[in-house]
Amino acid sequence: MGYGNVSERRMQPPQVGVSIVILALGPAADEADRSRLWLPLVRRVRQPFQGCWALPGGDLRADRSLEQSAYLALESTTSLHPKYLEQLHTFGDPDRSRGGLPMVSIVYWALVGQAETRDFAEADNVRWFPENELPELAFDHRQIIGHALRQLRERIAYPELVARLVGPEFTLRQLHGLTEAITGESVDLANFRRKMLASGSIVETGEKIREGRQRPAAVYRYVSDEQPTDGLAGEDLDRLARRTAAGGAGEPARRAAADAVMSALTTD
Repeated sequence: MGYGNVSERRMQPPQVGVSIVILALGPAADEADRSRLWLPLVRRVRQPFQGCWALPGGDLRADRSLEQSAYLALESTTSLHPKYLEQLHTFGDPDRSRGGLPMVSIVYWALVGQAETRDFAEADNVRWFPENELPELAFDHRQIIGHALRQLRERIAYPELVARLVGPEFTLRQLHGLTEAITGESVDLANFRRKMLASGSIVETGEKIREGRQRPAAVYRYVSDEQPTDGLAGEDLDRLARRTAAGGAGEPARRAAADAVMSALTTD
């Protein structure tokens, strides 16, 4: 059944789906370069915006929660498992669908740990991009990504969120690299070390690790990583993953969802 002309389509009830901004701390190109935040995008294979890159997403189903739908869309795009998943914002401006059916996107953002991103796995229509070198994006997805990055920069002082990206234990150099990646600015390493050690927010674990050609560096952790957040992490995220699998999002469902993501659906 057709949906009529543009004016008639604009009068239809909006379709609702989920989109995911997956942020991961990627390695620097070389020792002199800053670490950067990376995210996976899906190439659209049909109109509108055929050939453009878009955020992974999917439709909603009555038998799945919003979190399950978001988690399934994430798993369908990459085999990485997030350290943190949170509902970010809802985007529903009438102009975002460019004359198509009205679309409302409930956007989640996921944080993936550094240890999991040593190999940015790519598929036929999935590719990882650094956040400062994004290609042409479909719909308002550049605006959505910008919103996610602003939220992360505003919350950089939250140990819980930082630990999701760099890990619960880290060296000062790793923490410095994450700070530069999130802020997008160069931060003097000596001053950063001095301020962090004087802050009282981190303590040594007694361990040391070697980073590249550098001499072994002390490993730290936050004194307390308890910070108020609205997302899912740790055991809550593990329970969500188990519920998603138990609710029919096993391998067949993941394959079906992956096919839908590869087609970029109709979700904006």
